[in-house]
Amino acid sequence: MDRKEAENRIAHLRTAIDRHNYLYFVENIPEIEDGQYDKLMSELRGIENSFPDLITNQSPTQRVGAEPLIGFSEISHEIPMLSLSNAFSDDDLTAWYHRLYAMLDDTNFEMVCELKYDGLAVSLRYENGLFIQGATRGNGMAGEDITLNLKTIYSIPLQLQGEFPQTLEVRGEVYFPKSEFDKFNARRDREGLQTYANPRNTAAGSLRQLDSNVTAGRPLDIFIYSLAQTDSDHSLKTQLETLNYLKSLGFKINPNNVLAKDTQEVIEYHANWIHSLGSLDYDCDGIVVKVNRLDYQQHLGTIGREPRWATAYKFPAVQARTRLLDIRLNVGRTGSINPYAILDPVEVGGVIIKQATLHNADYIESKDLRIGDWVVVERAG
Repeated sequence: MDRKEAENRIAHLRTAIDRHNYLYFVENIPEIEDGQYDKLMSELRGIENSFPDLITNQSPTQRVGAEPLIGFSEISHEIPMLSLSNAFSDDDLTAWYHRLYAMLDDTNFEMVCELKYDGLAVSLRYENGLFIQGATRGNGMAGEDITLNLKTIYSIPLQLQGEFPQTLEVRGEVYFPKSEFDKFNARRDREGLQTYANPRNTAAGSLRQLDSNVTAGRPLDIFIYSLAQTDSDHSLKTQLETLNYLKSLGFKINPNNVLAKDTQEVIEYHANWIHSLGSLDYDCDGIVVKVNRLDYQQHLGTIGREPRWATAYKFPAVQARTRLLDIRLNVGRTGSINPYAILDPVEVGGVIIKQATLHNADYIESKDLRIGDWVVVERAG
């Protein structure tokens, strides 16, 4: 095989492998068996080994195998990664809607309802269709460069498909599927290794591994939920149009996003998912409600570090029953005395809880808390 033949065959194989990765990891409709896929990868590696100067960072063979890092560099977010305000009841949601209604000169508006994934928010940057950089949210203004670790996630396209702009930045949530997490823990248990408490913390820890080969051994996934910026003069007018556009570029978009015409439809969406959480293969702690029209989003702007045009309507807190073993005191830096409970360890929402704040003496007295009592522990937020 001469160089020209190698270039053509490499281009063909990379296109085919990228397509099969998209069908398998994003659309969940694989067209070929694992053995056939492995043969394509093996052929590509063989040709690249014979012509190493043809290897590029975006080749499917380069998702794994980079040398471990000494540390993570910091990346500033040109567009801040904002947090969200919270609603905990139907009344909270309705009040949020009416505040925006007034700011829009008494104009009714449609909303998009999206599930709120319990994972790790990340930013992905593309140039000329190629994935060049990924970062954690950090403090919202700057995060850590975790590009090599993000490349190991097969649902993140290394090269965009379709008609893509010259530059593009999207935001998404990386998560550890519950079914894969159970298999991962079972394998560690068989190997005599320590198991992990919950998918969320394990996903976050996996993305902060200095050795991307460790991250590659953990089958993480991602949902993309927003377009942060692009140099394209696009004609997108709504959040839903934007999500469909990002899907056309090869990004994984959650199929459960819906358009709501009023708050009642949002409330019904929220209530339905409270009863359907068990059907999801990922942790979810609420829904995110966004104004659908992008020009309205622009007009509403932000307040502090929160967009006015979006809010998180949280699901009820997870609770568990356990025994109060002791009440102890902690002296703060200012001399304040803060009581806290020592509990019989109990799992609440995938986390083992051993202690809980008791706020102050009045709180203890109002609940008549005594050592040996059975108590209900709640984990929220």
